[in-house]
Amino acid sequence: MLAAMRAPLNDQRHGCALKLHRPAKSGEVSKAPHAPVPPANPPLLETGMALAISYLSLGEAALSPAIPGRGGAHNHATRESHALTASQIANLRAATRHAAAIGLPFTRMITIHWEAAGVALEAMVAATGRFVDLLSKMLSRHGCRATWLWVHENGDNKGGHCHLLAHVPPALVARLTRLQRGWLRRITGRSYRARVICSRPIGGLLGIEMTNAPLHAANLEAALAYVLKGACPAAAKIHHLERVEAGGRIIGKRCGTSQNIGVLARKLETTA
Repeated sequence: MLAAMRAPLNDQRHGCALKLHRPAKSGEVSKAPHAPVPPANPPLLETGMALAISYLSLGEAALSPAIPGRGGAHNHATRESHALTASQIANLRAATRHAAAIGLPFTRMITIHWEAAGVALEAMVAATGRFVDLLSKMLSRHGCRATWLWVHENGDNKGGHCHLLAHVPPALVARLTRLQRGWLRRITGRSYRARVICSRPIGGLLGIEMTNAPLHAANLEAALAYVLKGACPAAAKIHHLERVEAGGRIIGKRCGTSQNIGVLARKLETTA
């Protein structure tokens, strides 16, 4: 699945393996320790993807809704949007830079196909919130500060889904892999369905952010560009995005970041 940095890869939709270099025979490399199905629905259609990112298809059509949506004006639970705005893109880019500046660069891309997991569109924000909360608590228990951003997308043949970029140290990847399917069962109240979640290291190798920082940075730039592809035309022009696709109808928050890389945290860092 890996290719030379300048060579394009065959495109697949909705996975998380980002590889710009280093041919390899099997996915991740690490010294960390390794860690009733409903009737199948038609698989999702695959579409192309640019910038040397290879994504796996993520599963099947949705089951019935499993969890209620959040309320409250602060959460904009009923607000609808169809694309990322220029200000949202600027915030996500600034958050990504700040994560690296504080020594917690994004090292993992996780895509969760919430519709395939049985989560209704209006409940997707709550589901993502619970997932990042469980992820954050797991990282905290092992002495790591949680740092992440996410973007929601929706569309024909895709359904509602989330792209999540997070900092996960190599030593905790095996534990994350063991836990994440259980988290989905807790969130949805359903048995895990194959290919609902795809979790891969940014750059294709664990620890590449330490062993080859320039290659990791190039892969992270590609990953972020993919996450931002649901921009409105005006925002795409402002931010010079080469890849743009319809982001689809989203109910509630379209994107978010952890507090330690959010607007307030960045302001405090600047004034300190």
